[in-house]
Amino acid sequence: MTTVTKDLAAWGSTVDVLWVLFDRVLNVSPETVRDPKRDRFLLSDGHESMPYYAVLAAKGFLDPDELGDRTSVRSRLGPHPDRTRVPGAEISTGSPGHGLALALGTVFGLRAQRITRPKVMVLIGDAELDEGSNAEAIALAGRLAMDQLTAVVIDSASATHGWPGGIERRFAVECWATRVVDGHDHEALYDAFTAPHPAQPLCVVAVVEPARR
Repeated sequence: MTTVTKDLAAWGSTVDVLWVLFDRVLNVSPETVRDPKRDRFLLSDGHESMPYYAVLAAKGFLDPDELGDRTSVRSRLGPHPDRTRVPGAEISTGSPGHGLALALGTVFGLRAQRITRPKVMVLIGDAELDEGSNAEAIALAGRLAMDQLTAVVIDSASATHGWPGGIERRFAVECWATRVVDGHDHEALYDAFTAPHPAQPLCVVAVVEPARR
């Protein structure tokens, strides 16, 4: 990786979460990337594209040699992932704050096809929760008992407005199961991602040090 951007400091806050998800939790691989019964991972916080690309390369979705050319005019790996060009990317990202609503839509689509087992997991930056669309998505998912859905919120204390009682409380009051863990502790992350949460969507708040962003 030779490109230096303003997002450099943020990458260390998500790489552990991404690795645990793709290495131990998500049922998806380069061979099953088009399987209707695969698990889905949605990267809402597109600024985290570099660790995302690195994990995709480590898992065989991408050629590792592509990483060094990221964001060049020759590369398909842009500053934000493009789902039409990046194998394994479920959504294209740009303006932040839309991933959770798209994850709900993904669950609705699966339910319409009577596909109820695959997990739908979305990674969100805490600052994205300032966007109003997330309040609607949080409320609706809880009311509809979307237990296929997991929201992973990277808590780096970067939100402008915050929430009384913290991020966990914001989801808990809307009938979500919640877990708060160290965002760099692989075993704690794995346990949080895999703990049962019947008839409830799950929010895992991964706490990282603000200095690491």
